[in-house]
Amino acid sequence: MAKNLVIVESPAKAKTIEKFLGKEFKVTSSFGHIADLPSKELGVDVEGDFTPKYIVSRDKKALVKELKGLADKADMVWLASDEDREGEAIAWHLAESLDLKDEKTKRIVFHEITKSAILKAIENPRKIDYNLVNAQQARRVLDRLVGYELSPVLWRKVKGGLSAGRVQSVAVRLIVEREREIEGFNPVASFRIDAEFITEEGSKFKAKLPKNFETEAEAKAFLQKNLGANYKIAELSKKPGAKSPAAPFTTSTLQQEASRKLYFSVGKTMTIAQRLYESGLITYMRTDSVNLSNDAMKAAQNEIETSYGKEYSKPRNYKSKSKGAQEAHEAIRPTDMSQHTISGDRDQERLYDLIWKRTLASQMSDAKLERTNVKIDILSSEKVSEQFTANGEMIKFDGFLKVYLEGTDFDEEEQEGMLPNLKEGEALQNKYITATERFTRPPYRFTEASLVKQLEELGIGRPSTYAPTISTIINRNYVEKGTVEGVERKYTQLLLDKGALKEKNLTETVGSDKGKLVPTDIGMIVTDFLVEHFKNIVDYNFTAKVEEDFDEIAEGKEEWTKMMKDFYKKFHPQVEDVQENADRESGERILGEDPETGKPVSVRLGKFGAMAQIGAPDDDDKKFASLRPDQQLHLVTFEEVMDLFKLPKQLGVYDGEEVEVANGRYGPYVRFGKKFISLPQGMDPLDVSMAEAKELIEEKKKADAPIYTYEGLPVQKGTGRFGPFIKWNNMFINVNKKYDFDNLSDADIIELIKDKKQKEIDKLVQEWPSEGIKIEKARWGRFNLIKGKTKVELPKTTKADKLTLEQVQEILEKKAPKKKTRTKKAPAKKK
Repeated sequence: MAKNLVIVESPAKAKTIEKFLGKEFKVTSSFGHIADLPSKELGVDVEGDFTPKYIVSRDKKALVKELKGLADKADMVWLASDEDREGEAIAWHLAESLDLKDEKTKRIVFHEITKSAILKAIENPRKIDYNLVNAQQARRVLDRLVGYELSPVLWRKVKGGLSAGRVQSVAVRLIVEREREIEGFNPVASFRIDAEFITEEGSKFKAKLPKNFETEAEAKAFLQKNLGANYKIAELSKKPGAKSPAAPFTTSTLQQEASRKLYFSVGKTMTIAQRLYESGLITYMRTDSVNLSNDAMKAAQNEIETSYGKEYSKPRNYKSKSKGAQEAHEAIRPTDMSQHTISGDRDQERLYDLIWKRTLASQMSDAKLERTNVKIDILSSEKVSEQFTANGEMIKFDGFLKVYLEGTDFDEEEQEGMLPNLKEGEALQNKYITATERFTRPPYRFTEASLVKQLEELGIGRPSTYAPTISTIINRNYVEKGTVEGVERKYTQLLLDKGALKEKNLTETVGSDKGKLVPTDIGMIVTDFLVEHFKNIVDYNFTAKVEEDFDEIAEGKEEWTKMMKDFYKKFHPQVEDVQENADRESGERILGEDPETGKPVSVRLGKFGAMAQIGAPDDDDKKFASLRPDQQLHLVTFEEVMDLFKLPKQLGVYDGEEVEVANGRYGPYVRFGKKFISLPQGMDPLDVSMAEAKELIEEKKKADAPIYTYEGLPVQKGTGRFGPFIKWNNMFINVNKKYDFDNLSDADIIELIKDKKQKEIDKLVQEWPSEGIKIEKARWGRFNLIKGKTKVELPKTTKADKLTLEQVQEILEKKAPKKKTRTKKAPAKKK
């Protein structure tokens, strides 16, 4: 047994570190937190000093037992979890749960997983930092209090199964308020003037009028003044300029840049960055610091001078803008600046490339520019006070631009380009002038990256919270990735070309937003309820102030239990008051009266989602209809709602089966007997004819028809969430790109089925056929115990191939839900 036991939180991290330490060290993993608050109770002593009740979850008990055994045998235990508040809390839980003694426990930290960093950490151990532990406890307990007490209020007052959270609810509020800004926006039209000129040397360049005209009449009058006009360069100015590189990556800037340049979601960026860190390729990826160590700066300088020359090198120190940034940490950077690329999967290679370039560019010289501004006089028979202007930018020395330019959200029309050689007084020939009607734009919907940027600017959350927050609000259906198609809008363009004035009527698509964050009905209703009754909880300043309090606790300047008491003594009475006195919130809107019955027509949130209703709540004959997925409670019109009640619509009989078109929870569909066929996107269910329904039915029949028979059972093919597949014997088999899916041969089908059957055989670890029980291999080196529809994931430390039937049955019994026993009430005694 090794004398030293090193415990980290990730198995991948353990594998990398083990390479750097000798035989006297054993490195193992805790697989994240080993203890947490219980899931089925508050777990906080709100009557006393807010002591949390930490428990080891059932799936971690075997692991903790194994770790304790290893710790007891070791001479020294090294707690090597990450150097942040979560990592410190993991180290503390390990020390407590494993009953580690101070004299045989050391805490080590490092920002990168390299041999030099690990050995340096071993040489410089420290004790557990209880200020950091308390800051993590404060966050965990406060979030538990908010979530545990607010969620039941939402269940009673809005809809069952909802949840609230200190950061997630604020994030949803930002998205809801932005959506309402967009919906309330009234575009204002004006006419933008653009022109193209030709120099004496025959070069072309574009210019524009600095101001827009408010009306078409004003724009037309200006163009008429230009009929037969001449043009010359009135003023030409050139000024030197410089562009400086951006700072190295923090967590949030990495998330934003990976979104803009690589189109990664925030969650995907963090997953890939975690793998790069655990492989020893980059420094720790949860940081709000833009610092680089002296060694890293020297390494970058050496790489720049070697690869590009000394004139490209300019070592720089950066200072974090955000309050509470941990300057002792480093920015995200490669651990070896001389390693330009890595070999891994494509996404890892791309993210590493981004980090390497950003780090190197941050230590490079400014780009030197020459900015040119041109003013063009209009020489006309009528007096014209306006001047055209053109702006250009020329790079004199590329500096850091040789390696990297930060991505931005920009308007292409505003970008400056190159200008040809020009001189003052030079006569210009006009090719054309346009006056194009343009409309003011509403605020942009948030992307994941821009939401992270906004949260960071408001001081809400921390680097480690952004990805899980966004995942939570999407998974909870408060927000969805938008598929807003946009609408067509007409606009006018006036064209002055070859001495003639023409007018064109054009169209453009506006409001198209794919992949942006759009609030759902439930997200809007919950936000309105929380803003009305718990304004302080979803207040931006309050949430930011809480983050500052956590920072104060981390620095030992504030007592965390005092913070909890101050918060809870105001919060809990507020919860009780709302629970008792607030009205139920369903987002109900009365839209009008049914012309046939005179009954009220309304929309509201129901048990199964947004719905329309004809009739009052106490009306026994009221009618219901589900809103379509593309309709929202706060926007749907009376006419659109009345159309919903025209469904289901009977179309007739086909092949002896009734055919009708209807609307369901997942959108409109055609029902053919017991088969349900979704309508193609954009097809209005009210306009579907019998002929169109027949086409859809035949397509469905064709898609469902067997393409082969194997071992007496039919083989079908289709396309699902994960791509093309074939189905045989209730088994779904993915068809990869190796095969031509549209032209599968009999041999292909047989090969696919045989491979799948073999994989199923290989998965099987143990089986008791008479009991209907089996143990199979699962992902990530785990094992699943299966009986019927019951599936139990076994702890990783369990020897799955050694379990006996009795042990297996005991595990299943513990998993089985306890039956509730009902006691009959005694009949009331007759008076």
